[in-house]
Order: sequence, then C-alpha cells, then structure tokens
Amino acid sequence: MKKKIGEITLEVIKLLNLPLSQATPVYVGITNIAHMASEHSYEFYRFFDKIPNIISTADYVRLKSEDNSIEYAKSFGKYVKLAIRVAGDGNYYARSLYFIETNRVENLVKKGEFKSLTKK
Repeated sequence: MKKKIGEITLEVIKLLNLPLSQATPVYVGITNIAHMASEHSYEFYRFFDKIPNIISTADYVRLKSEDNSIEYAKSFGKYVKLAIRVAGDGNYYARSLYFIETNRVENLVKKGEFKSLTKK
C-alpha cells in the first residue's frame, strides 16, 4: 500500500532538468517506512510527519547522479535530508530521511550540486 505525501514541483523539475510532468506525486510505502524507521529512527520519529513540508519548502535540492535520487535538504536548526527515488513501478517514493551536517550542505552548494530553492 502506498500513500501520497507530496509532489515534485515545477520549480524542482526545471531546476534539476528532470523529465517529469508538473506535480509528479511522491509516495511512501510500508517498506519505505520500515527502512526509515530502522535505519534512522530518531530522525524518522521526529521528522516523518514533516516530509510533505520538506518536499514543498526545502532549502536545497539536488539530483544525485549515483542513483538518480532527488535529495531535498531543509533546515530545522539542523539540516534534514530526504531522498526520493523512482521505483520499478515508475512512481517516486521517499526512501530515506536523516540529518546531514551543515558543512556538507555548504560544500554541496559550493560545488553547485545543491541548488537553492529559497534564493531568487
């Protein structure tokens, strides 16, 4: 069973040059929830309900070339990273949710990998 938890916005699609249509849905399934809860339980229980907010109001986004995941980073005092990947069924799923160090975010911004969604 899958549940829709957000949409990949047109801004993200354009910024990352993704071959997607506007408002592509993002889902979470039981296996995704189990993975996030077991691998990063603190972040999962603290931020799982904030995933729609992370997707819609992230500070940074990037396309990770190694696995074509879309990574969102949002600051809640500390940065939380949400990774979304396309599955075999062609749908996008939230796959991981965990803290990312500020210096790592800053380095990815300097390298041009993380694109700002907050500065115009």
